[in-house]
Amino acid sequence: MSIRTLSRLFLGLAATAFLTLSPATVSGKTEDKMGDIASTVARMLESAHYNRQQLNREVEPGVTQAQRALGKFFEILDYNRLFFTQEDIDEFTGKYGKSIQDDILLGILDPAYEIYDRFLDRVEDRVAKIKKQLDKEYAFDSDKTTELTRDKAPWPSDQAEADRIWEARIEAELLQAIIAERSLEENAAKKKAEQEKSGKTEKSEDSAPKITAPKRTPKETVMKRYERLLKSLNEDTREDQANTFLSALAQSYDPHSEYMSQRALDNFNIQMALSLFGIGAELRSEDGYAKIQRLVPGGPAERGGHLRVNDRIIAVAQGDGEYEDVVDMKLDKVVEKIRGKKGTTVRLQVLPSDSADPSKVEVITIVRDEVKLKDEEAKAQVIEAKASDGGSTKIGWITLPSFYANMDRRNGTSAKSTTKDVADLLKRLKREGIEGLVVDLRKDSGGSLDEAVRLTGLFIDRGPVVQAKNTDGTINSLKDPQPGVLWDGPMVVLVNRLSASASEIFAAALQDYGRAVVVGDTQSFGKGTVQTLVEVDRFMPSFAASGKSGAVKLTIQKFYRVKGGSTQLRGVTSDLVLPSTTDQEEVGEGSLKFPLDYDEVPAQEFRPAGNLAAIIPRLRTASEARVASDPEFSYVREDLQRFRKQREENAVTLNKEKRLAEFAEEKSRRESRNEERKERSNQEFAAVEVTLDTIDAPQLQQVALDKPPKRSSMEELDAGDDPSKPDGEEVFVDPVRDETLRIIADKIRLQGHPAVAAKADAAP
Repeated sequence: MSIRTLSRLFLGLAATAFLTLSPATVSGKTEDKMGDIASTVARMLESAHYNRQQLNREVEPGVTQAQRALGKFFEILDYNRLFFTQEDIDEFTGKYGKSIQDDILLGILDPAYEIYDRFLDRVEDRVAKIKKQLDKEYAFDSDKTTELTRDKAPWPSDQAEADRIWEARIEAELLQAIIAERSLEENAAKKKAEQEKSGKTEKSEDSAPKITAPKRTPKETVMKRYERLLKSLNEDTREDQANTFLSALAQSYDPHSEYMSQRALDNFNIQMALSLFGIGAELRSEDGYAKIQRLVPGGPAERGGHLRVNDRIIAVAQGDGEYEDVVDMKLDKVVEKIRGKKGTTVRLQVLPSDSADPSKVEVITIVRDEVKLKDEEAKAQVIEAKASDGGSTKIGWITLPSFYANMDRRNGTSAKSTTKDVADLLKRLKREGIEGLVVDLRKDSGGSLDEAVRLTGLFIDRGPVVQAKNTDGTINSLKDPQPGVLWDGPMVVLVNRLSASASEIFAAALQDYGRAVVVGDTQSFGKGTVQTLVEVDRFMPSFAASGKSGAVKLTIQKFYRVKGGSTQLRGVTSDLVLPSTTDQEEVGEGSLKFPLDYDEVPAQEFRPAGNLAAIIPRLRTASEARVASDPEFSYVREDLQRFRKQREENAVTLNKEKRLAEFAEEKSRRESRNEERKERSNQEFAAVEVTLDTIDAPQLQQVALDKPPKRSSMEELDAGDDPSKPDGEEVFVDPVRDETLRIIADKIRLQGHPAVAAKADAAP
């Protein structure tokens, strides 16, 4: 899980002109555009970040803020500490440690470029050594081990030590590839035998022969991995390298401050608005081609019917313009060329996936349109929980992947609002007669602060929602602006350690108001800081501003609960804790570099909506009894113990027989659990789905709760060669969801809340 995935909180706060540019920024010492951007970003951080730390200020014994940024740059480039050596680190620290703050403020990026060039040299040398290393034959019969992860290990002292580390690492990767290949072959043979036995053969959807890539040997698989790494690094321009350094500079202030290049800023706005203008295709890079991984439902590419999954794009043309070859081009740059304004035309030259002739090229013309990213929208279910006495309880379940909002209206996109979407879903749930509501915020990494406040307002009748403290110590209270509530019935908020930021504001407010029981991991992520997005061009010297200088996501405030405590580091503590594989100390704000401290402010005056102090112990007692006897939670506890042991040992064997035995044990465990789950087929819950597209449908579609949520394409690829996967399809279970449903059913019974009348109140 990357830091960026967990730091998507954007605030709709006005960024005031708080910067005074030094004459050094506009001096003639650098004419490089990225130098001007670097100087401007540095002064923005010094002037406007919550800590307002000067680059020459000592932030830890013997380390200035600028030196910390230099160290962060090393880590971003080489997070597993495999390519640089301690000799490299000492050389650059000695060379630039005392001058780096002046270089940054003057826009001199030569140190960053020199470090990047050294990194590239180290990778090139290593790839050449790996190629020679793979020429060897391995017996895989030693008792040697290698580290699973090196992110906390010291840098190799010199190249000799780096060679020893890599020798073991490549041996481990090759062994993994051999075992994965063997597993795939065994599964394919078993599937073929089953088909032959049943008299059935797998038929292709298309009669045309498929183009298949040549099968790689395990050695070729490992080699290809590092060749791709080297190819990607060689494609980086000086601008890309400078962007990486500026990200290191921003993240040296705290984990959630960030420099965003113009391309990253555009992607951020797309994610927040859940829409883009383009063709509606998800791409991935494979063997130098941009390959179609998925077509977005309802997008222009799918509607046209000509572009297909696995087609490979070889050239792109704008309108009637000339084609530009995109083979071996970085994927994000290919994407940039395919996106464009609504109504404009893009032409693609593609190698079709269903052609027997690799030289056959098709031309596909697509008119760009708005593409809705519906997978990230709020969605809901009406779940019927059946009781042992034959009765049942209808429960509404709203899944919220993020707190999204359309932050950028310049392209004419329609407004997008989490609060409006949830309100619309909730009205339909009420018409279905739900008696209780669960809001699922697991893996919700945050988003718009304004949406967190407004969404809270659907469930409380006015009052403060969150407090925000500025760097000067002043405190502002953000309040629910609208009277009335849309749902006043029994409610649970479900969180885990990946619920962050805006999610924590929402969960904390409903917990403090006594409005909802918080269920899930021991605590949520623990991000209690506020960021605002400031475009760099606003503060660039006039001769250098281009309108495409990106933005800085600045931490400018800390937020606090209405009762005064911060969620920073400590998160939101669950009222009822359920065993979960995400409930680990390595997940959360405390595991990140340079987090801000926890503190408190005075409590706000507010009127609680309820008092759950008496009911929570009874809910906890009933839940703990069920959890103790639930085999699924027993599996979770076993898995957590194994994870902790593996993390403590941090070692993987290089012995083939031992490794095969480990995979066999894991596969046996998963298959045994799979069979047990089939025998325990769950008839306790039944559900129908409500989406923003089916809110007004006369009849809702039934969904199977034993089907896993849709995984991303890359997750599917990563899972494809897992040697420990069972031979048959794994039964999907979500014990946390099931127990949460039982908890809300208990809460409904204890509160005696009647079924809601089938009517839709006006949204606040």
